[in-house]
Amino acid sequence: SVADLVVVVVYFSLNIAVGIWSSCRVNRNTISGYFLAGRDMVWWPIGASLFASSEGSGLFIGLAGTGAAGGIAVTGFGATYALLALAWVFVPVYISSGIVTMPEYLQRRFGGGRIRMYLSVLSLLLSIFTKISTDLYSGALFVQVCLGWDLYLSTVLMLVVTGLYTIAGGLAAVIHTDALQTLVMVLGAILLAVRAFREIGGYPNLEEAYLRAMPTKTVPNTTCHLPRADAMHLFRDPASGDLPWTGMTFGLSVMATWYWCTDQVIVQRSLSAKSLSHAKAASILASYLKMLPLFVIIMPGMISRVLYPDTVACVDPEECARVCGAAVGCSNIAYPKLVVELMPSRLRGLMIAVMMAALMSSLTSVFNSSSTLFTMDIWRKLRPAAGERELLLVGRVVTVLLVVLSVVWIPILQSSSGGQLYVYIQAVTSYLAPPVTAVFILAVFWPRANEQGAFWGLMVGLVLGLARMGLELAYPTPRCGVPDRRPWLLADIHYLHFAVLLCATTGAIVVGGSLLTPPTP
Repeated sequence: SVADLVVVVVYFSLNIAVGIWSSCRVNRNTISGYFLAGRDMVWWPIGASLFASSEGSGLFIGLAGTGAAGGIAVTGFGATYALLALAWVFVPVYISSGIVTMPEYLQRRFGGGRIRMYLSVLSLLLSIFTKISTDLYSGALFVQVCLGWDLYLSTVLMLVVTGLYTIAGGLAAVIHTDALQTLVMVLGAILLAVRAFREIGGYPNLEEAYLRAMPTKTVPNTTCHLPRADAMHLFRDPASGDLPWTGMTFGLSVMATWYWCTDQVIVQRSLSAKSLSHAKAASILASYLKMLPLFVIIMPGMISRVLYPDTVACVDPEECARVCGAAVGCSNIAYPKLVVELMPSRLRGLMIAVMMAALMSSLTSVFNSSSTLFTMDIWRKLRPAAGERELLLVGRVVTVLLVVLSVVWIPILQSSSGGQLYVYIQAVTSYLAPPVTAVFILAVFWPRANEQGAFWGLMVGLVLGLARMGLELAYPTPRCGVPDRRPWLLADIHYLHFAVLLCATTGAIVVGGSLLTPPTP
């Protein structure tokens, strides 16, 4: 309705105004001012930005979709502990090192330049595969469901607004707009969750109603239309569970450590704090906020399946393709479907603004951090004499290139991992991130670790991870009714278990290589 569009326009205008105001408060013509907000941020906007950066539209769509498909096991509380480890263990080390980027820390720790260059390139690839493309797709999917706009037209429009103040304003604009978006996201998500629970008669009815949520059109002689009997169980069988408790406990911890303690997007916010006390307070705030998704995203996703089983829980390939354009399943539309059906006029516009807030928070964070990585770790290596003006220009150009590559990747992720966006994000992360986790942990806690051991550990980990990722792309998860003929490495070893094995293997190679070569001087 017109009222909904007015709400969206007002929100976007306010968002841009906050971005302009915040970017005028710092000197954006210096490296520290543009990339680290002058190292003068206080705790509450940093904490809000940590939360908003992690709760992009990909996580809204993905968590609700996986909740609709399988229940609450997707809930992970690893972020709470990893955030505390970030502030009390890792940030003091990073601050004392005087670094701007994570690859720069490893160069100062080990010496040499090859690890720094490799990690910068890997971080950019992870940004394309697991962050920018997923957020663009999920945000565009939301707009497509709610407003009926074309998927790629929606993508372009969101990119224009998001890119404008990211390229112009730097980290200060990103953090302050994130604070506004966190407020909008939390209030909007709580409001929708309350309305969703009212539709089913409250929380006590959720389990019984979910177990009855089956589509009318099924695939004959299969059971894939049936909801999981263990839908309300956080801990599931380590062998037969879709999200085994061993993987969710140990594998997710490996990836949480990478994301919260070593990823440029997150750590860059903590490094912008005016003191270590502000960085710690920000992590505490973010850790409390990270407890909300179970109640305001995952369970509403389950309720969406209860209310709209023929669309959200569809299993027939032709029916799914008709509903959402993906033959492998439509669980990703669980959250936008709730918004369209449950929210009245004006509030529907607010929820569209919520999803745009989630998208823009995540995208601006990744854009700024990725341009920082390329500028400081790659371009300065190629052109040591480059001045600050050139570096700032390169950072802005890189943002545009990342967007183009991410849009090209969208069709591939759209059909990956059985149509569950969250599973795709975690799977790709489990193939590429665990070696980085192992190297950072050993770099911080084991003084004997050296450059040779760390480099070859990363190389072996990369080969193993790419091999698994290549198999995943070559042998996608079969849709309902199709026999699983994937290789045993895919069919029998869960991606979360693979993350643990990959991290342990990398760590063993780092230790062995370090002990067999001279220590770092």
